[in-house]
Amino acid sequence: MGHVVIGMDPHKRSATIEVIDHQEMVLAGGRFGTDRDGYRAMLAAGRRHPERIWAVEGCYGIGRHIAQRLVADGETVVDVPPKLSARVRVFATGQGRKTDPVDAHSVAVAALRARGYAGGSRR
Repeated sequence: MGHVVIGMDPHKRSATIEVIDHQEMVLAGGRFGTDRDGYRAMLAAGRRHPERIWAVEGCYGIGRHIAQRLVADGETVVDVPPKLSARVRVFATGQGRKTDPVDAHSVAVAALRARGYAGGSRR
């Protein structure tokens, strides 16, 4: 199955995730509440992928609480600064338009590229 990156666009009451593989192919995604049931469902969705890291936008801001919950549950979490994911979003869409799924994808891609997981060059 290989290593995946789970990009997350966190908000106060919800979090949108997108799971991508080393070639930036989208494998899964969804929007989850940040209450206990929503968090459990999101964690279960992520754990379907044995080799994973969670890339959370703004671990020191809006994403801090959910990132801490993931780490407490034994998950590997990396911070993606909003500036970095914004740069990917502009390149991917040709504009800076923000939607939660686009943001989650941008966060995942930014983390993938920054950590050198991407396989080969893409044309």
